[in-house]
Amino acid sequence: MANVLVHTGDESVTIPAQAVKKLLSAGNGDAALLYMALLRHHGTVMPRALAGELRWDRPRIESAELALRDMGLITPAGGELPPEPADEKPAYTQRDLMDRLESSTEFRFLTAEVEKKLNKKLNTADIGILLGLNDYLGLPADVIFLLVSHCVQRVQRRYGEGRRPGMRQIEKEGYAWARMGIDNQAAAADYLKRYAQRQETVPQYMRALQMGDRLPVASEEKYLAAWQEWGFAPEAVALAHDKTVFKCGAFKWGYCNGILRRWHEAGAHTLAEIEARDRPAPRKQGGQQTQLSDTDDIWKYV
Repeated sequence: MANVLVHTGDESVTIPAQAVKKLLSAGNGDAALLYMALLRHHGTVMPRALAGELRWDRPRIESAELALRDMGLITPAGGELPPEPADEKPAYTQRDLMDRLESSTEFRFLTAEVEKKLNKKLNTADIGILLGLNDYLGLPADVIFLLVSHCVQRVQRRYGEGRRPGMRQIEKEGYAWARMGIDNQAAAADYLKRYAQRQETVPQYMRALQMGDRLPVASEEKYLAAWQEWGFAPEAVALAHDKTVFKCGAFKWGYCNGILRRWHEAGAHTLAEIEARDRPAPRKQGGQQTQLSDTDDIWKYV
């Protein structure tokens, strides 16, 4: 039986003949579907933002996007690489969410467990965030549950038992995990182990900075994590604190971070290495060598 194309009367999407030729030659069905989706939106959205509409995971849509770029059918705006996925969150419809809950036992179980962990019923927006983490970022359900548990523990440690993170906080942390390549249980377990080890030493760093026994706020915690990753012990941070106060008259996190960053880039991490780096060269005056005092011109060395 012969078939004819069904005419729906909807707004037409016109595909340039040259684009059709390239797509047919490539034989890449995903690239063709993505190209049509982009045309339907008149090119006003980034390719990866269509992950929800196409019901594709992140690797699939990135592969199709790369294929279109290789064909010359799309180009990064301004000649730059596309923004990070965190800036291109897919929009899922309620139908998308219902379909996934009905078709995936794993996702349905994840949603129920997250509700228990957060002690609340997830709304449509919340479930959309979960689906984005799973479907778009490609984080497995077990990794997402570890992510949620980590966020809950972090909030409770800071604000007390009974407090829970919002789904937006969890989403933000999820994108950070994706950028770090934490996309399997082993990687998540390794990250959480290192995080716990850092947390055990945080009080020592806070005392080195003369902050007492209080917990660091989120922005301060980022600095501390970076310094720990760079390999600085509390003693080195205490020295950077003293230099910061001497120069600025008060402690400034950004200035202290600049000192530690320069030491790190110079490969100086222990007190001995830092002292050797900061020791000024003898200065000749009247044919004699004189040593700089402890404070003379010291700030050109940090």
